[in-house]
Amino acid sequence: MKTSSAPLITPVLVAGCIIIIVSFAIRASFGVFQIPIAEEFGWLRTEFSLAIAIQNLAWGIGQPIFGAIAEKLTDRKAIILGALTYAIGLLLSSQAITPLGHQAYAWLVGFGIAGTGFSVILAVVGRAASDENRSMALAIATAAGSAGQIFGAPVAEALLTIMSWQMVFIVFAGLIISTLLCLPLMNTTAPASKAELEESMGQILIKAFKDPSYSLIFLGFFSCGYQLAFITAHFPAMITEMCGPILAGGVLHNMGITTTSALGAMAIALIGAANIAGTLLAGWAGKRYSKKYLLAGIYTGRTLVAAVFILMPITPTTVIMFSLAMGSLWLATVPLTSGLVAHIYGLRYMGTLYGIVFFSHQLGSFLGVWLGGKMYDIYGDYNMVWWVGVGVGAFSAIVHLPIKERPLPAAVAS
Repeated sequence: MKTSSAPLITPVLVAGCIIIIVSFAIRASFGVFQIPIAEEFGWLRTEFSLAIAIQNLAWGIGQPIFGAIAEKLTDRKAIILGALTYAIGLLLSSQAITPLGHQAYAWLVGFGIAGTGFSVILAVVGRAASDENRSMALAIATAAGSAGQIFGAPVAEALLTIMSWQMVFIVFAGLIISTLLCLPLMNTTAPASKAELEESMGQILIKAFKDPSYSLIFLGFFSCGYQLAFITAHFPAMITEMCGPILAGGVLHNMGITTTSALGAMAIALIGAANIAGTLLAGWAGKRYSKKYLLAGIYTGRTLVAAVFILMPITPTTVIMFSLAMGSLWLATVPLTSGLVAHIYGLRYMGTLYGIVFFSHQLGSFLGVWLGGKMYDIYGDYNMVWWVGVGVGAFSAIVHLPIKERPLPAAVAS
């Protein structure tokens, strides 16, 4: 059992952060490719949106799978498999010239994100951290995803000015493979109780599925995926089309933000920057206050921020204000949700249990991205799908309230 004197910053945490930074930098950049790819091939917005939506769905399906691989075959093997799958998906996507091709290879990219993302990395970090430091360690690893988001979209935007989108995908494939250099640091054992170690995966899954609180956590994470994926995939394009006539001149122009596509990339980066502070604050608060009430508060805040933004005139100023406000709430749900799962159901199968919960997140992601493109093609704007996001955010705030936030006893087989 670890003591409170155990260090917060460990080699496992550092390595996990590096892998998540690169993985999420690439993932957060796909919205930047919406317009270039659609314009090159003359596609409707729905076509590439569906590829991103499938990517998010595959990510969700892959999370519990890679979590189980990590728990059965070791964390390192799960990460290697994830990075290779991610790179192959990017390389094949760079050669795709049809919507079906992009949509098919999106499955590989999505599974790759799962193998290098939260389900595996947070479980490793959670097991390596002491009880005293676990909430903050999970928050730091989650914030690393935002650190990647800060430079992912702007780097993609910058690379597109000097090379084709196909070459950018190839560069990104090389970057994700380079994260495997961190694997020597990913060495941990699970600090589980004797009862947890004797409990089989089947037993813990049955226990969780029978628990109403697990179902509520699953349902509540849906809106998080819907909102985040929709904004990541469509916000740059939305800004490009709505802020163009009013961007010329002014402070942003003097700062070098001379195109609406640059403003869109900057918005995604600002969300990531604000989320570092928001996620770390959530980790600090999760150690001291009820996680379910913190989650309800975060979803309420997101709902209000999104509603106010869409009701106001869309200008570069409101875009920046929205990005900072939404960013502070962006991934703050992740350390709290993963910490809640670990608190109630233990650490032994945290990766698998959190991966199943994260599948709900990715169902929301799929719907948010796909509906965004579909509604745009039908109505010519994003208003309808935006208001759906407001509604599901309010739903998530409500369903977290009845959760029973207490550890379930292990059911040890005789």
